[in-house]
Amino acid sequence: MPASVQRFQRIALVGRYASAVAAEPLARLNRFLVERGNDVVVEAETARLAGLPGVRGIEADALGRHADVAIVLGGDGTMLSIARQLAPLNVPLIGVNQGRLGFLTDVPLATMEPALEAILAGRFVEERRTILDAVVARTGGAPERAIALNDVAVNRGSRGTLIECAVEIDGRFAFAMRADGIIIATPTGSTAYALSAGGPILAPDVPAFALVPVAPHALTHRPIAVADTATIRISVVRGLDTSAHCDGQTRFALAEGESVTITRAPHAALFLHPEGYDYFATLREKLHWSKTPSA
Repeated sequence: MPASVQRFQRIALVGRYASAVAAEPLARLNRFLVERGNDVVVEAETARLAGLPGVRGIEADALGRHADVAIVLGGDGTMLSIARQLAPLNVPLIGVNQGRLGFLTDVPLATMEPALEAILAGRFVEERRTILDAVVARTGGAPERAIALNDVAVNRGSRGTLIECAVEIDGRFAFAMRADGIIIATPTGSTAYALSAGGPILAPDVPAFALVPVAPHALTHRPIAVADTATIRISVVRGLDTSAHCDGQTRFALAEGESVTITRAPHAALFLHPEGYDYFATLREKLHWSKTPSA
């Protein structure tokens, strides 16, 4: 057996969370992998929703010990969730798109089997994506921590008032502003929430973070990019019901005087793309850059 196949002998399957729509494609994918001789395990919640007979359900936090590679069938939200858990273990990820945009899940469902056959046989493009490490400092309690592949956002809450925050970069005061919030985005996250707030698109190999204000009170506040070696600290000066969100999936309430410090995590997320993968071709397709405007 070729070394590339041995590298990916044990495969974990993860389906779109809280969705039974993935059941048939997951059964099809499971059958394909078993027939080619792979050892297959399925994330426990995925196995429960899909009702796959005779499969081993493994809790998400234990998948990395049972898999050489994980195949994620769903959308970017599903990929974000599992990537944060597997990245520290250096388990590569392959995304089969069953969502909407699919920036991270780039294998089409219609051609899933031949595309995966090529990748599992060693014909792929490997890519590492930067991850953020966020530490929340409490005024009266232990710090809390989370990681994010897309972004860390500090936002106003349901009370609807602006927040005032101060931003430090590498221990030096950079600026203060009143706004709905501020987003710190990786290159991966630059095409997500940060893009909708007017931030720049950063190519994956650009070693930078984007700091993107959300509806700032002063129109002079603009997005900026800083080196991904920087330490960014955001302190809440004023603001009721303020929160820090990591990838929009992990939330920390922030009181006045509390802060969140963001650095580059020591590990990265590892993605495997089909041969011929081109980031700019993905942008053209997903953002419709190749469309000719109608008269």
